Amino acid sequence: MIKPIELVIFDCDGVLVDSERIAARVQVTLGVELGWPLTEDEVVDRFIGRSHAAIREQVAARLGEDTAATWSERFEQLHREAVDADLAPVEGLPEALDALTLPTCIASSGSHDKMRHTLGRTGLYERFVGRIFSATEVSHGKPAPDLFLHAARQMGVDPAACVVVEDSQPGVRAARAAGMRSFGYAGGLTPAERLEGPDTVVFYDMRKLPTLIAER
Repeated sequence: MIKPIELVIFDCDGVLVDSERIAARVQVTLGVELGWPLTEDEVVDRFIGRSHAAIREQVAARLGEDTAATWSERFEQLHREAVDADLAPVEGLPEALDALTLPTCIASSGSHDKMRHTLGRTGLYERFVGRIFSATEVSHGKPAPDLFLHAARQMGVDPAACVVVEDSQPGVRAARAAGMRSFGYAGGLTPAERLEGPDTVVFYDMRKLPTLIAER
């Protein structure tokens, strides 16, 4: 018996705020500056959906700890500047939130400081305040299930009654590992085929999310 949905868990970057394009652009720039040239597709494959710590580990393995520290510091600076300049909500997201009647929360690979900044800049922070969870709160980030299970526990909902809205392959993999159904948003950087899999509905228009959830 499939449990009725009681909670919608949103990723943040690329699902609520259109920040993944900014992050990818910054990562490509840093790769050129610091000695690891990356295409946008390689950034999506390696970095999108993963925690700051996981990205830093990859850079350290490739370029050493000192360069990884510089990379992290420069990313924070450049990302913040770009967010302040032109960050917006994902297209159709405010309308989707207005139409949803189920409880919601956020479970993101980003830090609380980063989410306060990005959600604050886009006017979304107040919609989720008190229901925002970060990978910094658990031992293992996505694609491990820890963060989604942590969010479900904090919200008092059985994982089987949760659905996750994600835009990255590590994110949908984490949802499956947590025993949750997921909706893979393919309107961003990650190709649809990387989101497809068991218990995952791939969609392209955020405005359609409330109807898709109602049909589950």
